[in-house]
Amino acid sequence: MPSFISDHPMFCALALIFIDIAVWRLISVNLANWKLAARLLIFAVFSAVLFNDGMNPMQVAPYADNTALHLAATALQIGWWLFAARTLTVLLGAVMMQRVGHTGRLLQDLLGAVIFLIAIIAALAYVLDLPVKGVLATSGAVAIIVGLALQSTLSDVFSGIVLNTTKPYQLDDWISIDGTEGRVTDIDWRATRLQTSQGSMAVIPNSLAAKAKIINFSRPADMFGLAVSLQVSPHARPQIVIEALERAMQGCRPLLVTPAPSVAFKTCASGGVEYEISGFVPAMALKREVRNQLYDLAFRHLQAAGVSLLSATEGSTPSAMSAARALLERSPIFSTLRQEEKDTFSQNMTLHTYRTGEMILPAGEVSDHLFIVETGVVSVMLIKDGHTFEAGRMGPGEVIGEAGILADKAALADFSAKTFCTLYRIEKEYLKPCLDARHDIGEAMKALLDFRLHAAQVLTQEAPVVPVKKGFLQWLRKRGL
Repeated sequence: MPSFISDHPMFCALALIFIDIAVWRLISVNLANWKLAARLLIFAVFSAVLFNDGMNPMQVAPYADNTALHLAATALQIGWWLFAARTLTVLLGAVMMQRVGHTGRLLQDLLGAVIFLIAIIAALAYVLDLPVKGVLATSGAVAIIVGLALQSTLSDVFSGIVLNTTKPYQLDDWISIDGTEGRVTDIDWRATRLQTSQGSMAVIPNSLAAKAKIINFSRPADMFGLAVSLQVSPHARPQIVIEALERAMQGCRPLLVTPAPSVAFKTCASGGVEYEISGFVPAMALKREVRNQLYDLAFRHLQAAGVSLLSATEGSTPSAMSAARALLERSPIFSTLRQEEKDTFSQNMTLHTYRTGEMILPAGEVSDHLFIVETGVVSVMLIKDGHTFEAGRMGPGEVIGEAGILADKAALADFSAKTFCTLYRIEKEYLKPCLDARHDIGEAMKALLDFRLHAAQVLTQEAPVVPVKKGFLQWLRKRGL
């Protein structure tokens, strides 16, 4: 032991405490192992200084003839017990963090409280030489009184222990507790905190969560369920509605194939009939987007089948209107035509049907006509690195073949029937003069073409090759050493 430490043990012990506090605050949180090692080292040196000078924490403090030194030694010995409790708590916390992660924080806090309680009782018994039995009896009575006063808080604490043990949810899980839905951001000794989809924070007491109905949307972790309910006219034939909704499901690519999505009849009343589409997506973040897309597809396919949602105005389309004329009304590109133009246009449209898997427009062909999808789902296939993949799906109202009409360009993708499809065909010699006369329709179709060309380029471009770093180890691997 250096002479300076032997000559001034109390000063050195106090300095070690301040050094420990400074080091603990200065070392970054990312260097948790270094912080723990520094604390263990400082505690070991602190213990050596006390024991070397005769200030054994297991005994009453020395220097009974000198009041100042006796009090100082007593404070340092009590500080040793608290220092030991804190070091042990940090060590247990590091071990638990590696095994159970942040979900064990509540158990870690409770163990820390027990360790500190034992350290305080030991300090009272060894350092201050107080009758521990009397202290424990008094503390027991006080604990009963405090327990009655903090009954609800203790209920939250023990419920938190149950939740951390059974693990019905963990941090970052999306859950619903009694109808309150959100992402778990924290689980402490009193409450569970959820961040809702509106960005607000919901604080739910653990005692309430332990008794409530809990729905964990994050388990299993590879699929998340969603459902879309629609009410249609009670006069619509169920089979037509179900087939239209099934086409809507097939047109929604993000839905998982397994488990397969489904359509189910729910309720029937004089005001309308309710159907529900249910399925699964691979990520929680997709649920809102897919629900919106699925509702839009269901609306379009029902409209193409002649079925109206109750929220839509029924009877707005005249009953004598032809299917081709009604399709122009629903088309986002041709809906701006005047009524007489739509009547003339519809008379120059011919209906074509395609079975499932049949080719509508192959890649590389310059189309001399434009297709408008009336019913069904069209699959769009692109080629990348010699492999064919599905780039998208099309539904009612969308057009095919605009590249050949506008720029005499070949189609970049294969367009084939995903389901049984009906499409209306408009020949180029009739459509071209109309586009020249109506610049708004021509511009809309050109914007659509530019968007599709850009999307095809992005989807088919080759990923950049990451250069492999060459070094001595790579040289050894190549030679099998």
